[in-house]
Amino acid sequence: MTTHLQAKSTLHNGVEMPWFGIGVFKVEEGAELVNAVKTALVHGYRSVDTAAIYGNEEGVGEGIRQGLQEAGLKREDIFVTSKVWNPDLGYEETLKAFDTSLEKLGLDYLDLYLIHWPVEGKYIDAWRALETLYRDGRIKAIGVSNFQIHHLKHLMKETEIKPMINQVEYHPRLTQKELLAFCTEQGIQLEAWSPLMQGQLLDHPVLQEIAKKYGKSAAQVILRWDLQNGVITIPKSTKKHRIEENANVFDFELSADDMKRIDDLNENLRVGPDPDNFDF
Repeated sequence: MTTHLQAKSTLHNGVEMPWFGIGVFKVEEGAELVNAVKTALVHGYRSVDTAAIYGNEEGVGEGIRQGLQEAGLKREDIFVTSKVWNPDLGYEETLKAFDTSLEKLGLDYLDLYLIHWPVEGKYIDAWRALETLYRDGRIKAIGVSNFQIHHLKHLMKETEIKPMINQVEYHPRLTQKELLAFCTEQGIQLEAWSPLMQGQLLDHPVLQEIAKKYGKSAAQVILRWDLQNGVITIPKSTKKHRIEENANVFDFELSADDMKRIDDLNENLRVGPDPDNFDF
């Protein structure tokens, strides 16, 4: 399973994606962002996740260039994800949005491109654009974000290529068991955003207790729980010590009992919008 920072999950099209990466949600353009991406790559991360709406693709691109140079890596050694934002969903619009993202990132291709939200009446056409880009070899893998089971069923019925990834809000307060089971059954890899519930879980007594037992932090316990559930995870951080600490989750394993205790914290509670009820 996931025994080191560069361990990979093989997606259903054969492309390998690191189990662990760095997210840059809400990190603004500037030196802090460039530095965070560079630090992650130098520290051994091989996956970077951004999105058009984050407004930071240029800085991410710069951080990638500096990180590759400093770590002595090639472009193909890393895995870069971006996402198409809601107003750009539609066949032609999505093709154009992809070109814009690629240009801002300063890259020739993306490893993964996602539809950010399942906007009714728009995501099928957008997916057809992703299929075109994928067939043209401009993206190594295509996927979706924030899709519920019924969205995935609808998408698979209307289109030809099944998503390789579904990136969703996923943490011990929102364990998404049914969605995880459905995606596993369909060969769609689940990926977690906001795995630490934006920091809200770090003081939880159960997680604190489990962390103490393993000599780890609550954050490390949560990230390990993700991995042991077979969920790719991309914690966000800009601080060097946190980037290093987050990645230090490959030298211990949670017992089945502790995994269950964490599962039992579920309350179907979201910090982000509800994929069935959003208006943006």
